[in-house]
Order: sequence, then C-alpha cells, then structure tokens
Amino acid sequence: MTLTRPRIDRERVLRTLTFWLRPAFVLRAINRFQRVAGFDRAVALASSALTALIPLTIIAGAILPDIGGKDAAQRLIDRYDLTGGGAEAVRDVLSPAAGTDTDISVFGFLLLIVAVLSFTRGVQRMFEQTWELKPLSVRNTVNGLIWVLGLSLYSFVSGVIHASFDETRLELGANLLMTPFSLVFLVWSGYVLTAKRIPWRELIPFGLIGAAGLAVYSTGAAVYVPHLFSSYATRYGVIGAVFAMISSLFCMMVVVVASSSVGREVSEELRRIREGERPPDDEIRQEWDAILAEARSRLDAFREQIDRRRRGEPEPVQQGAARDPRVGPGE
Repeated sequence: MTLTRPRIDRERVLRTLTFWLRPAFVLRAINRFQRVAGFDRAVALASSALTALIPLTIIAGAILPDIGGKDAAQRLIDRYDLTGGGAEAVRDVLSPAAGTDTDISVFGFLLLIVAVLSFTRGVQRMFEQTWELKPLSVRNTVNGLIWVLGLSLYSFVSGVIHASFDETRLELGANLLMTPFSLVFLVWSGYVLTAKRIPWRELIPFGLIGAAGLAVYSTGAAVYVPHLFSSYATRYGVIGAVFAMISSLFCMMVVVVASSSVGREVSEELRRIREGERPPDDEIRQEWDAILAEARSRLDAFREQIDRRRRGEPEPVQQGAARDPRVGPGE
C-alpha cells in the first residue's frame, strides 16, 4: 500500500496570500493607522513609558541584586553588550547614587502610581480608538493596575529568556522563544485594558502581527541599540542614554500601534469572510491589474519624458489648456 502525499494547490495558496496584500485592504489599514494618529500615538506612548519605567527601574535596581545578583542597569548593559560611554550613561541613569536611600515617601509613591497609570491609559486609549470604543478613562484604573502586573511579569520572562538563550548577536533563539509569550501578552492586554469589551478571539490577529513585529524589531535592536547608546552618550553625555531609550521605545510603540491598526482590519476582513462578503477572485485581480496598469503608464510617460530631454525636444503643450485673454501675445 503506497501513501500518496496530498498535493498543494499552489494557486489557492497564492490567492490567499495576495488577498491580504490587495490595494483596498492595504489602504484601509493605512487609513486606520492615520485615523488613530499612529506616529503621534507612538510618541505619546514612548514618552509616558519612559516616565513610568525609569523610576520603577531605579527602585527595582535596589531589590534585584538581592534576588538575581545584578541590578537593572547591569542587566540592560549585558542585554545589549554596552561598553564605554554607553554603559557608563546607563549606570548613571538607572543606578541610584552610592549611599542614597531608595525608599520613597507616600507622596513619591503616589506620583509613581500616577505616572504608571498614565502609561496604562495611553495604551488603553490606543485600543479604544483603534476599535472605536467609548473611552473609560479612570474608570478602568483597576484593570490598568492588573495590566501593570502582567507587564512586569512579561518583562521578567523576557529578561530571563534573553539572558539564557541569546547566544548570537541577533538573539534569534531568544526572540523566537519570546514570540508565543508576546502573542499571549498582547491579546491579554487588549482584553484587559478595554474591560473585556473586545472578544479575545478578535484580538488574535493583532497578537500574531504584533508578536511577529516585536520579534523582528528585537532582532534589529540587538544590532542597532548598542550603537545608538554609544553615539548618543558620546555626543550628549548622561542625557544621551535617555535619548537612546526614548528612541528605542518609540520604534517599539510604532510596531505596536501599526500592529493594532492592521490587526483590526484583519479581524474585520475575517468577519466579512465569515458572513460571506469576501470579494470574488476576479475583483481582486482587477484591483491589481488597475494598479499595475497605472504604474506601467506612469513609467512609460517618465521614460518618454527622459528620452525627449535627451534629444533636446521641447515639452509638448497640453491640449485644451485655456489661454488667459488678459495676457498679451508678447507676455
């Protein structure tokens, strides 16, 4: 008895892949990103994240040596193999001064909570605007605090995995291992921060795209971030480390915001498909044919213009252009 391997319908696979790249879908995703002011949202999230994470990191730095033998600054230095001025700038920013008491007052603790909740509300507003939900603002504070605990756990798991499996400079093994954790964390984040108003199944496309995007970003960051810290620290001193941190956070937040916009459109498209509203294949082909035809037309016109300039011929006058009667023949 011979076993026959099932044949793969290559045409069907190609149609499925190009379905998500058709012009109408791409334009909807871009428009979604523009409606939520994607880059402005990423800047706001990066700024609030930096405001919340630096004091948290400094406080944790006083506790981590007792737990794992390294403070937060040293963990960041080891993560990206920072040396020279970049390493010194990170120590100056994230490590408390020698002999300084790291205890905080009640007022300082309240300010820290306000800074952290400001970051959580920023992420919450991103989900609410992307999914067009009514804002909850401070009424969702409890879920925001729960999310902070989840973020802390996610950051701890990420640190352990990268410390144990980043054998290469690109950290491919660690980033691949972190992908399922990122998927679960992103889906859970949208579910909790919107007070369960978005079904978790609807958040899966966002989680898949975001987890893949964060893995790609982490791979690139492993190469570029050390250079970023060193160059900024050399140019600006200690404040250069802050500039490098906010630049890295901005790139990360762009990935998250863009993934939420694309994930929302993917979930909407899947809903349309389940309801039988999927456009026929010939309509998708027509969209691509129209785009390619317009691109070829523009390319031919550009080539013709270049050839005409090489031959020294004058530019053709557009037919039908109305002449202003107030202009004289010699003007």
